[in-house]
Amino acid sequence: MKVLISDNISIKGIEILKNAGLQVDVKVGLKPEELKDLIKDYNAIVIRSATKLTADIIEQAKNLKVIGRAGSGLDNVDRVAATKHGIVVMNTPGGNTITTAEHTIAMLFAIARKIPQANASMTAGKWEKKRFIGVELYNKTLGIIGLGRIGTEVARRCQGLGMNILAYDPFISDEKAIELGIEKVELDELFRKADFITIHTPLTAETKNIINKKTINKMKDGVYIINCARGGIINEGDLLEALNSGKVAGAALDVFEKEPPENNPLVGHERVICTPHLGASTKEAQENVAIAVAEQIRDYLLHGTIRHAVNFPSIPADQLSTLKPYISLAENMGSFASQMFEEGIKELHLEYRGEAANLTTSPLTAAALKGLLTPILHESVNFINSPMIAKERGIEVKETKSQDAGDYYSMVVMTLKSARRSFTIAGTLFSKKDPRIVKVNHFTVEITPEGNMLFLYNNDKPGVIGNIGTLLGKNGINIGRMHFGRETPGGLAISVVNVDSPVDDRIIEELKALPNIIDVKRLYF
Repeated sequence: MKVLISDNISIKGIEILKNAGLQVDVKVGLKPEELKDLIKDYNAIVIRSATKLTADIIEQAKNLKVIGRAGSGLDNVDRVAATKHGIVVMNTPGGNTITTAEHTIAMLFAIARKIPQANASMTAGKWEKKRFIGVELYNKTLGIIGLGRIGTEVARRCQGLGMNILAYDPFISDEKAIELGIEKVELDELFRKADFITIHTPLTAETKNIINKKTINKMKDGVYIINCARGGIINEGDLLEALNSGKVAGAALDVFEKEPPENNPLVGHERVICTPHLGASTKEAQENVAIAVAEQIRDYLLHGTIRHAVNFPSIPADQLSTLKPYISLAENMGSFASQMFEEGIKELHLEYRGEAANLTTSPLTAAALKGLLTPILHESVNFINSPMIAKERGIEVKETKSQDAGDYYSMVVMTLKSARRSFTIAGTLFSKKDPRIVKVNHFTVEITPEGNMLFLYNNDKPGVIGNIGTLLGKNGINIGRMHFGRETPGGLAISVVNVDSPVDDRIIEELKALPNIIDVKRLYF
């Protein structure tokens, strides 16, 4: 078995693979065309963030069985292409948590006390004591956007500094926030009250440019902003304008929209401190993720053991053919529910009915949790760690089984509960393999959860469907499928539209403005 290591990893990881009897080639800095030519000869590849495994490269990986990412982020791997070709994609979630949290704290101290600027002044032979008056962290309010693993570790450390902690994370339950000693607030309240704001979310359509001119104007004058998460979460042009005006007193940036940044006016700005994406760059973290990924690759190639796979559940091979369509159904239902139910989840109740009740349901529950949590946390969730993450986030998971599936031979019913309300969907398999959502709360429907979708609440009145189709057609959006459900004739109804391309914010607002449209949600699978 041959393993290609195309990015720099700790020698300890390389030694684990070699000691297992695997042939290991270390070839760092390959150009895409070089990698495309080489990858066909390897059974496994170990990468970090530099190597880009695009669909065209994966297409050439005829013998590749597994991709191992030494770290958690998988923005550089085309997971759809890998799954299509039967390639297991593994990462090492949690290996960078402490080091990224510590880097955030270092940036927090550095920006509050202007340490890099003062050091540069001293290095230039100056003694500008009055120029670098800082601010204390004690008794200041820290706003954390995203309370996952890293955000939680930052909160714990800042509590020790005597800071007041606010957090925005719509998917953390109130009880979990109380347990952590953190005040959970809405985003606008966080912007109004925080003296320092730190970001710990993945880059998604929802978080892209979440810090922009409009949201900055809601913040305190003299606020400080730290980003050790992902470039693109902050609108860099709007941040620059706010720094120049003094609205933002300082920014500490470890990540940028384009890396490395070229001619970026934020780099070198007197109110900005920058580091070159060092959040995970400690000796300990590099060793941890290298050892972890090497052990995962070794165990998979030699024993078939799958750990921390992001595109494949850990289940016995002889059960896979039966469970696979149910796994797909459960994951799609979880994703659908998560995108629809934007509240702190206290409880997930899964009911397996009919044939589904006779299956080994633990992989299905893990798949449902992966689908539920992926729109929130993205690359850090997989089939293996989803139950643990749900527990960490204070989500109680319940399972029940029943032989009665009503009008269907098999059914999975999913109910989400928050402190205020609940949300229920039911799904089944058509032709024993095609997932369908057949109930949304009390609406009977037949939804195919795939690709780009629109979910509309509307009044059941003449012309609604025509208006939706006309508006989408006018904007070049082709409709693949439409599904409908209603309470009573003329009452509340839902319309679900599968479209062939993404629908932008402008079109969403136009849809909301149509007669008899109550609300519009954008979903993606």
